[in-house]
Amino acid sequence: MSRRSLLFSPGDQPDLVRKAARAEPDVITIDLEDAVVPDAKPAAREAVTELLSDSGFRADCRAADAELCVRLSRADPAADADALAAADEPPDSVMLAKASDADAVDDTAGLLADRDLPTRVLALVESARGVVAAAAIADHPATDALLFGAEDFAADVGATRTESGREVTYARQRVVTSAAAAGIDAIDTLYTEFEDEQGLRAATETAVGFGYDGKMAIHPAQVGPINEAFTPDPDRVAWAERVLGARDRAAEAGRGVFEVDGEMVDAPLIAQAERVRERALAADLAFEPTADPDE
Repeated sequence: MSRRSLLFSPGDQPDLVRKAARAEPDVITIDLEDAVVPDAKPAAREAVTELLSDSGFRADCRAADAELCVRLSRADPAADADALAAADEPPDSVMLAKASDADAVDDTAGLLADRDLPTRVLALVESARGVVAAAAIADHPATDALLFGAEDFAADVGATRTESGREVTYARQRVVTSAAAAGIDAIDTLYTEFEDEQGLRAATETAVGFGYDGKMAIHPAQVGPINEAFTPDPDRVAWAERVLGARDRAAEAGRGVFEVDGEMVDAPLIAQAERVRERALAADLAFEPTADPDE
């Protein structure tokens, strides 16, 4: 399953949700939290039940190979879970906003299990407490991905947001490290200036460099650049194929050290090649370790 891009769509605007699949995000998240004002949440829950029961909408999601997620509200997650249980088909996952500790994940998983819903939780870490507890949150059996929310985190600690993002670097790295240690996906924070494609591309390249698996989006126009950044280019895929092919041949010959493209390859480079392979396969790209160094 690929989670290069995660697109939010407001739960009280079902027409926008229905259009989300056209942008081809890897994850469509119907939002019952920040995107919906309190008075509109009951109607939004009814809309979510109808959307999840709409065979045409679900077919569009499957055609786009998109995971369907619902972000639960913090005010009344039980009512949200009831709305999901009333649908003909449940979502693929739910998002826990303001994930503060492993107990919060446990509570959410319990709400879902009590209603016979899938207990796949995408935990959004966006507070100081959540960042400190990131490893425990990631280690919870129900946590399937760890997400970082820079805007709320900065507000929580009293930081001033800057273009460089240096004020959230520690938190951003702690989240991706915790996710990697737990063997789950890490999804980077939103880029809020949705009309600034150049800035989005730069921020997404930074996320790729940090080791994130994907990035959240607030506008359909952001999906394409994000998917592109998290999809390895053909030259990088070819390099990884050569490295892993050479590794396999070296292992068969009983050698631990080998050369590719005039460079001695060690464990860190092999790990990089394996990462490229994972991302290539997640993006449905062909990947086959080169059988012969001259191919």
